[in-house]
Amino acid sequence: MLVNGVHTRTVWMEDGVVKMIDQPRLPHEFRIVDLPHHTDTAKSISTMIVRGAGAIGATGAYGIAQAALEAPEDGFHAYMAAAADTMSKTRPTAQNLFYGIKYVLKAIEGAGDDIAAARAAAVTAAQAVADDDAACCEAIGRHGAAVVPDVARVSTHCNAGWLAFVDWGSAISPLYVAHRSGKDVFVFVDETRPRSQGARLTAWELGQEGVPHAVIADNAAGHYMRTGEINMVIVGSDRIAANGDVANKIGTYTSALAAKAAGIPFYVAAPTTTIDPDCPSGDDIPIEERSGDEVRFTWGWSDAGEFIRIRTVPDGSPARNPAFDVTPAALIAGIITEKGIIEASPEGIASVARTL
Repeated sequence: MLVNGVHTRTVWMEDGVVKMIDQPRLPHEFRIVDLPHHTDTAKSISTMIVRGAGAIGATGAYGIAQAALEAPEDGFHAYMAAAADTMSKTRPTAQNLFYGIKYVLKAIEGAGDDIAAARAAAVTAAQAVADDDAACCEAIGRHGAAVVPDVARVSTHCNAGWLAFVDWGSAISPLYVAHRSGKDVFVFVDETRPRSQGARLTAWELGQEGVPHAVIADNAAGHYMRTGEINMVIVGSDRIAANGDVANKIGTYTSALAAKAAGIPFYVAAPTTTIDPDCPSGDDIPIEERSGDEVRFTWGWSDAGEFIRIRTVPDGSPARNPAFDVTPAALIAGIITEKGIIEASPEGIASVARTL
């Protein structure tokens, strides 16, 4: 997608070095960070320098490829097992992370004991994961644009745009396609506290693309749905269970309930790499609980031009911080995938689920 008019991917690899947009610095500063070692790449996921299902998946794949390039010939497979364990523990909810790791490990396994071939296979496989993510999201845009009304007033939650994937995004991709085709698209951007990925990232993306939008407080979405100012909701997903239940950024379930009450369609957009066919239902999806400091403190630019952290709650007050919630399949109008729009049901999921 576009940054100051220049096409840019969220994450990529050059000569064994993983490069990515430093997302916590947005929208105040656009900066690329270089990660020379697989442990640096793993840390970028856990600290959320990179975040979003597809972007994490590609980053995990690149990290395993880095490990393959680093690993000594003597003890290569032990080194790879340790690297895969490190990468897998960075974040527990996003299915794309585990898909990317497994995809590269399978390519390495196929090379047998030929270490040079294993290294080459790892790099090729990691790039394939990233390219597949970008292609899937472009296809999601085409399929999803078909259900975007000619006059669309769309609510979205968190950031499921280009920054959450390698390119194009999931929930925002149909809106980019619809806007470019001439449809009247306006996006209500939930702040998505506590990390404010909507206010910081989605709003920045939409501005780069020239899509009309407004940032709203998270608890304003239901109001605009009830008054008819929002006529559609599209969100992304970090993991989709075999029965069609969906895990996404905390607050998504609340948005789905409001959409149901208002009688407006609630769509989920995700590549099929987000589907976990081994996860029976949303109750089986691990929900990451992050540090309470993300709730107690916030970051931003001061009037003096400093990027600073400030406390927003009483000193000593504890906080709870689940990063995701689960939206039951019954609340979902459809899941927009690269293969088309499917029902949020066991049959719909089984029709498109991938296996490795």
